[in-house]
Amino acid sequence: MVGLISPDFLLSKSNLAALLHSHIWSAFHLTLKKINISDLKEETMDKIITTGKLKDKPPYQDSKSTVVPAKFMCHNCSKLKIFLGALAFSFFAKGFSGSYMKSMSSQIERRFEISSSIVGIIDGSFELGNLMVMVLVSYLGPRVHRPKIIAVGCLIMSLGAFLSVMPQFLMGRYNYERIAITLENSSTSVSACSRASSVDHPVSDTTETPNTMKNLGCEKTSNSYLWLFVLMGNLLRGIGEAPVMPLGVSYIDDFSKEENSAFYIGLVRSSGMFGPTLGFLLGSFCASLWVDIGVVDTDTININPKDTRWVGAWWLGLLICGAVNFIASLPFFFLPYSLTKEGEDENPKKISHLSVQGDHCKTDPPAQPQLKFSEAVKDFLPTLKKLFGNPVFLVYVFLTILQYNSLVGLITYETKFMEQQFNVSVAKAIFLVGVILLPITILGMFLGGYLIKKFKLHITGMAKFACISFIVAYLLNLLYFMCNCEVLQLAGLTVPYSGFKQISSPKNSFMASCNADCSCKMDQWDPVCGDNGITYMTACFAGCKSSTGRGKHMVFHNCSCVEGQEHGHGNASAVLGQCQRESCTKAFPYFLALQSACAFILALGGTPTYMIMFRSVSPDLKSFAVGIETLGGRILGGLPAPIYFGALIDETCLKWGTKSCGGSGSCRIYDTKAFRNVYLGLIAGLRAGCCVLYMVLCVLIMRRFKTDDKEMTDIKNAEEAINKESVTVNKKETLPGTKTSEESEETHM
Repeated sequence: MVGLISPDFLLSKSNLAALLHSHIWSAFHLTLKKINISDLKEETMDKIITTGKLKDKPPYQDSKSTVVPAKFMCHNCSKLKIFLGALAFSFFAKGFSGSYMKSMSSQIERRFEISSSIVGIIDGSFELGNLMVMVLVSYLGPRVHRPKIIAVGCLIMSLGAFLSVMPQFLMGRYNYERIAITLENSSTSVSACSRASSVDHPVSDTTETPNTMKNLGCEKTSNSYLWLFVLMGNLLRGIGEAPVMPLGVSYIDDFSKEENSAFYIGLVRSSGMFGPTLGFLLGSFCASLWVDIGVVDTDTININPKDTRWVGAWWLGLLICGAVNFIASLPFFFLPYSLTKEGEDENPKKISHLSVQGDHCKTDPPAQPQLKFSEAVKDFLPTLKKLFGNPVFLVYVFLTILQYNSLVGLITYETKFMEQQFNVSVAKAIFLVGVILLPITILGMFLGGYLIKKFKLHITGMAKFACISFIVAYLLNLLYFMCNCEVLQLAGLTVPYSGFKQISSPKNSFMASCNADCSCKMDQWDPVCGDNGITYMTACFAGCKSSTGRGKHMVFHNCSCVEGQEHGHGNASAVLGQCQRESCTKAFPYFLALQSACAFILALGGTPTYMIMFRSVSPDLKSFAVGIETLGGRILGGLPAPIYFGALIDETCLKWGTKSCGGSGSCRIYDTKAFRNVYLGLIAGLRAGCCVLYMVLCVLIMRRFKTDDKEMTDIKNAEEAINKESVTVNKKETLPGTKTSEESEETHM
């Protein structure tokens, strides 16, 4: 080796010292190669593995002789964080599109002229899609590449959103139901009460061409079934969302510390709740826009968003939802099949795939197991029997089913309830849900996960916390019934014509002596509000003889049915739209505050309730348990709840709209008292069953896990004490050979 060094180099003392130093390092590396890696101190290997490089060593070369920094070789922790971020965004995407579809249920009902029960079927198709693949996805979860399956699911959700938009481009313009009025001698005066006013079909917008108006009589038969596109799109959304929850949550629980798992899951779920918030805000914005925006001049529209005939631009937000779901799928294609469990990199004995060769530190990924479908099917029934043999999990599934029923029914018809009960527009109701209720729910979910981590709650503590919070929320929920609201005073339906004898049968009670000569059509709905505070189905039924103004500002005069003891002849008038109910508007803030309190308390116990399932089943059944729990909630809760909620709500309808081809359309006005009793009564009854199951669940958990929790607490306390002692001792230890070098220096000195 000396022969390779130039004489000039040997003349320098500093270079001689450098040469000596290089010989020492060479000897040290030869010694390291002879020493077994298991004989090294755990503290030294911890630093090597954690930092990804040997102390004071330069970057190394890979197999292609390319210099690569050592810190990029061991980065499982960063990949776990990337997965957390990607999963949080996928939760955001699915919540964003799901909440938007929920907020548009009323708009879809009116656009396609369908009943609430049909809307419930469309909403339930999402759960049906989950049902089709949930069991298979959750059972095969640990055996497949979970990140890539989640990516495919997001792509399918995107496809479903785009498919739901198709009817908007296949149907013609929306023509809302209204009466025709005839011109009299003056161009500024038109009459509603006239024999010529009765037409067979509602008129179209003023922007329609004559040919369109001529063919307005009956829509194409195919248009009546275009809502099936929305149903199929919702079905695809359900199929695509199926793998996100079970595979994502089980992936986190498999590769994170036990004490961090609840916090991570709570963080992901609460982050995902921003999706529903923005989804409802987008829904509020789109609901305030006319459905045919950009095609029809909105100044010619005579109704406002508070009218039950108003249809917002429901299709516009679905385009945005499809794009967001597509973006959410991209990160998962670049994530690995599995990761090193968080915390295991601190102990080299637990890392079997780590090898140290000279200057190299690399982590070899574990090989993906080969999945045999026949073996998976053979083990399915025994695994299912083992899972349902767990009484804690069985009660938890029944609890989930009841909670799904109440929650899905609540969310699906919440905006409709606010609109009918408190006289607010659908756009405003959606906005309030997105701005007030959902952020409070996010805060509650995040705080629930934080409390588990902060106080290190075990399964018994989680069960008690969840049970108490739910019972408190249920008691507050009963106060909903105190928010009374009067029924809309509709002449001939909820109240009689003032001072006039009704001449029609009870089935058709809209006719009276004041409008008998007006030849009014019973199948028309264009409500007006009289000076007496009573709403009439049309200006014709109010007996109005003339009007002034145009469009939204039209005012009808000489309304014979509005005239009564308080009005002289010829002085009564009516304006377009339903009469306002002041008492309902005043009660709305109290209802909103009460609902916010209930939402926060329920969300506070939501994360502890969810973690009960993970702590009550064996680790190899976690993914399967999530799938079975979600499946039970979907098939017995999410699927039937919108249908029977909608069917019972339909029974409270007082006046149905009429399609242009005949037949009933969407409901125009409800009996608000009956609506309130049905809607709130169903929710209260379902949650009463939840309270009973929560108490049963607490008893079962306390009997099964009380001793285990005490032992685990003692073990953790002992481990913490040992760890503190080991840290103190480890600070005094050094690498083999370091002490020898120091002694050598002291000897030379």
